[in-house]
Amino acid sequence: MQLFSIFGNPVAHSRSPLMHNSVFKHLNYKACYTRTLLKDSTKLKETFFNLKLSGANVTVPHKEAAYEACDEVRGFAKKIGVVNTLINENGKLIGYNTDADGFLYAISEFKNIQKVLIIGAGGTAKALAIRFLEEKVDVSILNRSSKRLEYFKESACHTSTWESFEVASYDLVINTTSAGLEDDSLPAPKELLESIFAHTRYIADAIYGKVTPFLQLAKEKNIIYKDGADMLLGQGVLANELFTSNRLNKDDIKKYMQKSFAL
Repeated sequence: MQLFSIFGNPVAHSRSPLMHNSVFKHLNYKACYTRTLLKDSTKLKETFFNLKLSGANVTVPHKEAAYEACDEVRGFAKKIGVVNTLINENGKLIGYNTDADGFLYAISEFKNIQKVLIIGAGGTAKALAIRFLEEKVDVSILNRSSKRLEYFKESACHTSTWESFEVASYDLVINTTSAGLEDDSLPAPKELLESIFAHTRYIADAIYGKVTPFLQLAKEKNIIYKDGADMLLGQGVLANELFTSNRLNKDDIKKYMQKSFAL
């Protein structure tokens, strides 16, 4: 029996156990998936091996710490310095990132995305920004402070703080912060968001399972929006393939993960 988990703070809201356990149960794969509340990022590797995990997902605020904890990082995660999926490979911690491709899957119905504004400057923002740049999309980053913007500047993104931001037109605006996850806060001042929303076609929030204040504002403005459920599904399918060493059919994984959303 293999054991998997998700590391985060907070983590009680996570649907990942329902998703992965649905796959394991229906496809008779001997594994179990649980949650791990991790308050100290520096304890990630130690906790992973103490729990005798075969793999794990990583959510806020530990994705960059997960990168540092790895013995080896592969694929897209190596390019961005952000890890959301961990694999125990013969006692070594191997890191991957499935966030970016999961998000592109989630917004596949949004057409002609050429200019994107990402709110936040954490691990998810990094993954999405670099992936969009690979697709030749114009990327802007808006963050409360300038402290974490240097990486994005060096990556050829346009960067602004709340104070320096100048409104422009965007095809898509994305919230990657945790604002609205456990409270009624917005990822930026309401007046600023309203001015941004007046010049965009689509809105997306990485948070799932609720209409956040960010999405509620989009709804009030009659803007097409979606929460992070499809992103969660997309990255979850890719993570499950890594967990099971590609022994399960991808369509079957997706089918039973989708079933879990009805629970």
